Amino acid sequence: MPKARTSPDYLLLFTTIALLVIGLIMVYSASAAWANYRFDDSFFFAKRQLFFAGVGVIAMLFMMRVDYWTWRTWAKVIVVVCFILLIIVLIPGVGLVRGGARSWLGIGAFSIQPSEFMKMAMIAFLAKYLSENQKKIVSFKKGLVPSLSLVMVAFGMIMLQPDLGTGAVMVGTCVIMIFVSGARVSHFGWLAFMGLVGFVGLIASAPYRIKRITSFLDPWSDPLGSGFQIIQSLYAIGPGGLMGMGLGESRQKYFYLPEPQTDFIFAILSEELGFIGGTIVLCLFGILLWRGIKIALGAPDLFGSFLAVGIISMIAIQVMINIGVVTGLMPVTGITLPLLSYGGSSLTLMLVSIGVLLNISRYTKF
Repeated sequence: MPKARTSPDYLLLFTTIALLVIGLIMVYSASAAWANYRFDDSFFFAKRQLFFAGVGVIAMLFMMRVDYWTWRTWAKVIVVVCFILLIIVLIPGVGLVRGGARSWLGIGAFSIQPSEFMKMAMIAFLAKYLSENQKKIVSFKKGLVPSLSLVMVAFGMIMLQPDLGTGAVMVGTCVIMIFVSGARVSHFGWLAFMGLVGFVGLIASAPYRIKRITSFLDPWSDPLGSGFQIIQSLYAIGPGGLMGMGLGESRQKYFYLPEPQTDFIFAILSEELGFIGGTIVLCLFGILLWRGIKIALGAPDLFGSFLAVGIISMIAIQVMINIGVVTGLMPVTGITLPLLSYGGSSLTLMLVSIGVLLNISRYTKF
């Protein structure tokens, strides 16, 4: 291992903390009315988010000190453990069903989502594989197919829950990693065709997915059904204007927009803080992605570079999908906004992955 610098990328660290603080404020603002009605405690979701943020920050600072090569050493073990958890969560009576998906495992008063941790496990495993087999990646049979085989097995298990959004983020992240490693563009053409056929098959196999597509194209065709979330989200963003209605002054969070503290938190943020507030958040994500790309380009070895590419790609894909859904540019997929949306597993995983990125930055030559 090369010698580490004395400090990590502080701009990346401060940007992460800034987004996390904004997220904590917005989770409380977006969820207070619903939490007070359902649990008689307006701080219910905010307190849980604060707890997971605390755990996540501790994990991030810890991972910032752990040499990123540790992930290479334990990549296979981590993937196996995550596969076991994906099997366990599918067992009736063990896995918890929420929103029609059996995706959670209950642990006391809290729950974890194994598919979230599989994303980071697959990034570490693929970074290890690509760094050791980069010369083979130009071969479709010897490089591309083996690198994608395990990814597709994991995707298939996630789809058994089913959780198309998380699976799509994982596959998209892995495809970017493989592309960056030097895979031929012509091979991706065939993969894109097969992926499109498979995607159409997944949509056609579940009526609710077809409704999501049709509602995305014309939400007003079913304003009280499949188009309800998109319409209510746009009703939140529109009145925000330039400066917003003021922090805590959202109207849509009062039982119009379902679960406003999770997938649609950016809509509430835009309603309360306006175009300026939304732009500031997007700029912070832009800084985070910029620093991640710099770290990937300056990493001292292929494993560190691929690991950084995977982490930053995962964050970028989630941000683009979430903002696209909230603004009506994409169908509803159930993807959280990194560091802002309420959610224990997603928040913890995101902070752990950024901790790994910060550790790589300690070895990076900018």
